[in-house]
Amino acid sequence: MLRAAAAVRAFLPFIIDDRRPLPSVRQFAACVKPGISMLDRFDRALLKANRWTLIVILAAMATMVFVNVVLRFTTDRSLLWVEEVSRYLMIWLTFLGGGPVLRYGGHLGIDTLQEVLPRHAGAVRAAIFAMLLGFFVFMVWVGLRYAAFAWAQTTPVMQIPIGAVYLAMPIGFTLMILHLLLMAGPYVRRRALLADGEFDADAAKL
Repeated sequence: MLRAAAAVRAFLPFIIDDRRPLPSVRQFAACVKPGISMLDRFDRALLKANRWTLIVILAAMATMVFVNVVLRFTTDRSLLWVEEVSRYLMIWLTFLGGGPVLRYGGHLGIDTLQEVLPRHAGAVRAAIFAMLLGFFVFMVWVGLRYAAFAWAQTTPVMQIPIGAVYLAMPIGFTLMILHLLLMAGPYVRRRALLADGEFDADAAKL
């Protein structure tokens, strides 16, 4: 649909003014730029939101711990709730960060089987994808059960429901399912992963 609209816009000046010569095939192809699909937009928005959530959580943890250390050395007192909140934020950071790390291929992995069977590498990756998807769905179910079971319990200092902490598991694995589905096609076909200068996925390979 986007490409059709671009084609109409490219031809519109020549339709209005019939004295203008029609463009060549190369000129027309240059005018029609491939559009960004809604799936690509969702993918970019998900990655951006996921990344900024991790940045905010990590910045909050660092700030709270730094302030608490300063207070401990300057006033011989500390905020009791900082240790508890930072510990639970670390749990959320771990589960929410699993999806982006998966997209970059940063989890520990052994690719020996793909190298030994290059003709069947696509089938091997498809099997890995199916097993990961099944495991993620199972962990969402387990996490929801844990959160429901522990919701009546509260943390010692902040009195936060323990179930709210356990929600990091189903929410994190739900995000990992989304990331897995978005990367499935390129990964299974040609082992394509995200790559940029901020992350070195090769360092995690065995």
